Amino acid sequence: MRRLLLTAAAATAAALALSACGTTQPAADQSKKSGGHITLTGASGTKVELDGPAKKVVGTEWNVVEHLVSLGVAPAGVADVKGYKTWDRAAPLKNEPKDIGLRGEPSMDTVAALAPDLIVATSDLPKAALTQLRKIAPVLDLKSADDTDPIGQMTGELDLIAKATGTTEQAAKLKKGFEAKLAEGRRELEKAGRKGTKFAFADGYVTGGQVTIRPYTRGSLLGAVNDRLGLENPWKVKAEPGSGLAKTDVEGLTKLGDVEFAYIGSDDDKGATPFTGVLADNAVWKSLPFVKGGKVHRLPDGVWMFGGTASMESYVDSVVAALKK
Repeated sequence: MRRLLLTAAAATAAALALSACGTTQPAADQSKKSGGHITLTGASGTKVELDGPAKKVVGTEWNVVEHLVSLGVAPAGVADVKGYKTWDRAAPLKNEPKDIGLRGEPSMDTVAALAPDLIVATSDLPKAALTQLRKIAPVLDLKSADDTDPIGQMTGELDLIAKATGTTEQAAKLKKGFEAKLAEGRRELEKAGRKGTKFAFADGYVTGGQVTIRPYTRGSLLGAVNDRLGLENPWKVKAEPGSGLAKTDVEGLTKLGDVEFAYIGSDDDKGATPFTGVLADNAVWKSLPFVKGGKVHRLPDGVWMFGGTASMESYVDSVVAALKK
C-alpha cells in the first residue's frame, strides 16, 4: 500500500503506513467507437462494461485523480480532497468534488450517494472494499505498482482511464508531452555536465518521534524518471517487492557517500519533512558528506511522487533546476 504512506496532516501519522504505484499495461482492454459500448479489464481480471464514456467518475487514489484531471475529466468524488490539494498541485482540481473519505477507507455511503458511472481504484484497497464498491457502480481497478516498468505502468493506467472516459486523444497528447519533457530534461542535464550524477531521492516521515526514510530505488516511478534523465541511482538498499521503495533510517544514509540528495516535503504536513525538522540538529545527519557539502535539495512542494504525467513533468523541471544551480 505504498501511496497510503503520505497523507496530509489531517490524516495524521497513523495513515502513514508503507504503501504506493505485471505488465506495463493492465490486462486486455478494448473500447469501441466513442460514445458506444466500452469494455475494459482491470488489473484483477474483472471486466468493466460501460454503455458509453463515463462522465461521473469517483477516484479512490490520488494518481487516479491526477489522471482524470489531466484528461479533462472533473471527478465527482475524491478520497481525501485536502490531502490531494496539499500533495498534488501539478494537476489542480478544477471543481469541488465530494470528499469520499480516506484513500484506504472510502465511505461507501458517500460514494453511493454520488451515483457514479464509474469508480477507479487501485490494488491498494482491500479486496473487501473493492467488492463493496462494485455493488455501487462499475469499478476499474488498477495495479498500484510495477517495479519492472514504472513509467509503462503509469502510462498504461492513463490509457485505460482515457478509454473509460472517451479521452484517448488527450491521453496521446499527454504521453507525447511527457516524452518530450524527459528528452528536454536529459539534454539540459547533459549540457550542464550532469550526466551520470549520483542522485538519491527519498522522502521521510516522523512517527512517535522516530524518523523513517524511504529511498526511491530504480524500481520506483521517480527512480525510473531519473534513469531516463541520465542520472545514476546510488541507493543499494533492498526495496519492497513491486514498489521500488525501501526503508532506512538516518544511519542508513551514511552508505550513500557524496551524492546529490533530494526530497519533496510539505509545509502543510510537518511530520513529512524531517530533513529540515527533527534531523536538523542530528549529529549523524549533519556529518553526511552531501549535507556538509550543501548538496541537499528540497524540491518544490506539490509534486506527487506517485502521480501522472503532470507530476512527473513538474518533477523533471525541479530536478533540472536543482542540478543546474
